[in-house]
Amino acid sequence: MKKHAKGTVTEFTIEAPQLGREKTIWVYLPYNYNESEDRFPVIYMHDGQNVFDHAESQKREWHVEEKLNDLHSEAIIIGIEHGGSTHRIDEMTPYKNEKYGGGHADDYLAFITDTLKPYVDMHYRTLPDKETTTIFGSSVGGLISFYALLKFPDMFGNAGVFSPSFWFSEEIFKLIETVGLIEGRIYLMAGDHESTAMVPDLEHMEQLLLERVNHKEQVYKKIVHGGHHNEKLWRKEFKEAYLWLINK
Repeated sequence: MKKHAKGTVTEFTIEAPQLGREKTIWVYLPYNYNESEDRFPVIYMHDGQNVFDHAESQKREWHVEEKLNDLHSEAIIIGIEHGGSTHRIDEMTPYKNEKYGGGHADDYLAFITDTLKPYVDMHYRTLPDKETTTIFGSSVGGLISFYALLKFPDMFGNAGVFSPSFWFSEEIFKLIETVGLIEGRIYLMAGDHESTAMVPDLEHMEQLLLERVNHKEQVYKKIVHGGHHNEKLWRKEFKEAYLWLINK
């Protein structure tokens, strides 16, 4: 490995027919991508504007690129543009909420599974199997990552679930009770200074998961003392979650 070798971030725009609009996609390629013929695991991350250096402010930035470079990451990261104030909640929630609406996550996931992932696997040297494909997000992005693991177990083998909005609808708890054996791996994280329901909901979901996995090691839960529902928490906790999800 070259000293101080770093990954690179590029972006492209792709039509999302399932959503009726285009999406900007950011791609992090690891430091050794162009110096080998290797194939790499892939992490699909929601809220792409905040994953790399495109947030509205430094406080909304996860600084993922810098963290991956420090780790000499050997994974491809796909940051997916969120739908902004108009579409974000609608895209990332599988069920409607009486106050906030939403409920069109299936369309957003169809874009990922039917359009984006085939494009990424065609244009980049990926390891396309479920064991090497992770979906990752926070808040409603955590909710949809969890939902995606349950709905597409043959496509997503791992999920990073930060501060998930399980409160949005009780249907997510009903869904997990309908599924059989869960083969995937799930990293659950929340702060103890988020909403009053956050930690109880997370621990309830953890128990439902543990009843449906072959090995308890498939589920990892972390409650961060003093953690609030914001990018500061998610930025701080990304490294540990990344290492757990990638280092099987």
